[in-house]
This record gives sequence, C-alpha cells and structure tokens, in this order.
Amino acid sequence: MKPSLKRPRRNNIGSKLKIIPLGGLEQIGMNITAFEYEDSIVVVDCGLSFPEDDMLGIDLVIPDVTYLKENISKVKGFVITHGHEDHIGALPYVLKEVNVPIYSTKLTLALINNKLKEHNLTKSTKLKEVKHGQVINLGDFAIEFIKTNHSIQDASALAIYSPVGIVVHTGDFKVDYTPVFGDAIDLQRFAEIGRKGVLAVMCDSTNAERPGFTMSERTVGHVFDNLFNEYKTARIIIATFASNVDRVQQIINTAYRFGRKVAVEGRSMVNVITTAAELGYLRIPDQTLIEIDQVKNYPDDQLVLITTGSQGESMAALSRMAASIHKKITIKPNDAIIFSSHPIPGNEKAVSKVINELSMKGAKVIFQDAHVSGHACQEEIKLIYSLVKPKYAIPVHGEYRHLTAQKHVVEELGYSNDNIFILKSGNVLEMDEHSAAVTGSVHTGAILVDGLGVGDVGNIVLRDRQHLAEDGIMIVVMTLERHSNVVLAGPDIVSRGFVYVRESEDLMDHAREVVEQALDGCLEKGITDWSKIKAAVKDALSDYVWKRTKRSPMILPIIMEA
Repeated sequence: MKPSLKRPRRNNIGSKLKIIPLGGLEQIGMNITAFEYEDSIVVVDCGLSFPEDDMLGIDLVIPDVTYLKENISKVKGFVITHGHEDHIGALPYVLKEVNVPIYSTKLTLALINNKLKEHNLTKSTKLKEVKHGQVINLGDFAIEFIKTNHSIQDASALAIYSPVGIVVHTGDFKVDYTPVFGDAIDLQRFAEIGRKGVLAVMCDSTNAERPGFTMSERTVGHVFDNLFNEYKTARIIIATFASNVDRVQQIINTAYRFGRKVAVEGRSMVNVITTAAELGYLRIPDQTLIEIDQVKNYPDDQLVLITTGSQGESMAALSRMAASIHKKITIKPNDAIIFSSHPIPGNEKAVSKVINELSMKGAKVIFQDAHVSGHACQEEIKLIYSLVKPKYAIPVHGEYRHLTAQKHVVEELGYSNDNIFILKSGNVLEMDEHSAAVTGSVHTGAILVDGLGVGDVGNIVLRDRQHLAEDGIMIVVMTLERHSNVVLAGPDIVSRGFVYVRESEDLMDHAREVVEQALDGCLEKGITDWSKIKAAVKDALSDYVWKRTKRSPMILPIIMEA
C-alpha cells in the first residue's frame, strides 16, 4: 500500500525552492546536490571523483562543502541514491564537518557503514534504512524512494516533495525489465507521480549520447556461458567492478554450472561480496567459493578468479598480476582473462597497458561484449520524461557534452529551450510553480586528498610538483660568516632530476662559477640582506641554465651562517 502523501504546507507565499549542485556537473563523479527551501536543506548523494592525470600524487578528490558548513543548522540529512563511490565516497570526509543523519536503502547503508568503520565514524553517525516506496519527512521536504535498476543493487530514484512542487531525481539508472536480482524499475510509480504534476526532473546523462536502449544485465550471463564453453581447459580470470553484484552473481552461476570453483581477489571486491552475501543480495551455492590460498590445489579447468582492476588501476589485483608482483597469482600462458567492463573515460591508456602486459605473458585477453552499461540510453531517458512529464528538465551526472546530449533528446520531445537548464556546479537554480531561473552561485570546488592529508595540497603545491616533475631541482648551498658575510664554504650545487651530473661536469662547474660571480657581485656592493643575495644567485643561475639547456629547474638557494 502506498503511503498517503501530505504535500508539505506552504509557509511563506513567495518562497522558492533552490537547487544547488555542489559537484558532479561537467564531470563524471563527485555527485552532490543540495535542495533548499527556507530553513530546510536536504543533500542528495555525496561522492568523490578520481584524480586527473595532472594531479600528481593525489589519491582522490572530494567536493568542497563550505556552503553546507555555513548553513549547518538547516541541513536535515543526506539522502543517498545508491552505493557507488561517485555517490558515497566523500561521506567519511564530509561527515567530519557536516554530521547529519544518512538515509538510504539496505545495501547502500551497509557499504557506507564499511567506509565509516575505516574512519572510526560508526558511533557518531546515524544511518537510517529506507525501503522502496517509503516516504521520509525532512524539514519542509518529504522524500519518496522509487525502485530503479543500475549496475549495483538497491538503487533508487527520489521524488522530492517540496512546498512548491515535486522534483524527481532519477539517480543513476537504466530500465531493465529482466534484472538478475529483484524487481524491474517501478515505472508505474513514475507514471503515478507524473499524474500529480511534476515541477522538474533531474535525469542521469551518462549515456545520453547513445541512441536506443541499454541491454539487460542478464544478456551478459549468456556471453559468460559462451566464453566458458570456448575456454573449457583454461583458468578463467574475470575483471569487473567490485560494486556490480549482479555481474558477480552471473559469474558465480555460470561457474557453478560448469563445475568450477570461484576465488575472489581484491580488497574492495571481497568487501562488497561479503556484505552483499550477508544481506542476501548475492546467492552463492555451497562449496563454490574458495579462499585465494586454495587456488593452487585445483587444476586450471576447475577455477574462476573474480578480481578488481578492470580499469587498469596500478594497485588493483589484476594490474599486480600483469606486472608479476602479485603474491599469490601468477599469470600463465593458458589463462583466459575477461574484462567485464568498459574503460571509464580517461582510463583507456592504463587499461591498454594492462592488456599488453597480460598478452605478453601469453594469456588470452577478451574484452568485447562481456559488459553492459548501468546507465540509460536515449530511449530510456525519453521514457522517463514521457511518464513524468515535468515542467522543467535539468540534466545531471555527466560532462558538458553528456548534459547537452540530454538537452537535445529533451528538445526532441517538444520541450522549449527556456525550460531546460544546463547547470554548472555551484549554480543556484530558484524555482516555483511559475518560473525558474539561475539567480547566483555559491562557493564550490575540489578538495584534494593525499594520504591522510585532506585539503593540504592545493594548486600551488600541485604546481610545484608539476615543476619538479618536468624540470627537476637545483639546490645551492653556501656558508657565510655572521657579521662580515665572508664566504666560508661553497657555493655547492646539488641537483636532482635535472641532469645526470657525472656526464655534465662541465655544465655544473660553469654553473658554480656563475653563482660565485653573483655572490661576489653582491658582497662588493655591500649587500648584506640575505633575501637579496638569494634572489641574485637564483636569477643568475636560472638565466645561465636556461641559456645552456633551455630548461628551468626549481632553484633553491640556502645560506647557512657560521
């Protein structure tokens, strides 16, 4: 039975709903959006993104939630659509500053809880489980969870009931009429909400450039059957996303039918599979799963390995196997390795490197057709819009090209340009029944996480890292007497990452002469201010090195006193 919905009452005539994406637009990942009405803010998702190639040494990137910290008294809670990293990954970092309850479905909460354990936050965080079809009241909002399909279980769309109208947020979704586990997407509920009149839809744009429908997850099962048939004598290693529980279920089903044992490798894979199996989202036949240590006790044709590393990540299990640094698994010429994923944009190089390394070891690598996307293509996006019939369209989840691709799809459905909003992270979109407009922006940005440091590496540190990476460093050390500034030792030049010193003695000798001249010049002029001496030495050396090598290493003059 559906709960009867009280439409939240209107307090002040003239108040508007503000939709403020704090991340996740014009990029893949870092999804987080604030919905604000008067004194209530509800935050949907709180994800991380992975670093760009030029972010040297950075582990992950999380959104800047200054806006939420400044309005902490209004924030009622986080509502999470599903358990992928780009939707839950930043929670442990953000909760330290914005500690409010988290509402989501069973599996999503279990995955969040695993993260909170690592950060010792389980005691201080309230997790509240919501079932599909249930409605929760948060301040001026009521939020209903609607069942959808995605490449992880328990994904939800949200109907956000505000005093000025309903906003439907699809989360990441696809329409799968034959899911591997559980029910198909609740299209009937989308239609019922559509009949009430919907103010806006925020729809997933990841696959908005692709025509047609996304294939059902179940079709991958048939592909596995064929591959297992084809490689009967090989040891089969399958790399996929740890979070794709349905994919893992199909691999286990096929392995069981072919009488093979399954071993799981990779920390995130073991975590997710353990959690999903405990909660009943994964059904593993008895005696099918074996420990990774037992692999050596079975012949190749009785084994399947499920592993992380389908994106070429350097520390993931498959990459370590490819590079021969995995402690327990060595790749052999008879192995068949299946990539059950597509490279995420930006990871293509890393993936092809791993494929090359595996091929050099004589393994057979299969990477076509063993994957279907978890995101809606154009026809499914049209289906949602046709059922919900919103007044305004707000494409979300994607780079600019994905958002504009969805805009074109929506225009085909007859929406006028004025009713489609392509937002940037930080924009404030204010709307009520009659109008919608971007009225300003709030502070947003990316906070870089490096090791245990959160936000202590910024643009300047990255610029220095880039400089060191490209040109190296030269350190000039000299010792001056305290009062007379007579040179007692040096100047000595130490360089790293600039030239191979043994083969460039001539260059280094000349460089030293240049420094000596600069130093003598300062002392002759009676300059005693050390910062001026350092500046003169730095300028002279940098000019000389540029003339000789057309490089500009970082130069650090150090003066010691005796």
